[in-house]
Amino acid sequence: MPAIIRTISRTVLSVIGAELAKHALLLCAACAFVFVLSRTYGLDLSAGFF
Repeated sequence: MPAIIRTISRTVLSVIGAELAKHALLLCAACAFVFVLSRTYGLDLSAGFF
């Protein structure tokens, strides 16, 4: 267990500045994608719909 915590700690400390912003942006994009998918579940989005 201490090895896992130490590894996570090193990883968190190595991801700083722009890397942190990039990861936060990717997380927000993934959440938005899942939100849109959940809102459109069951909706007819075929080519004939448009």
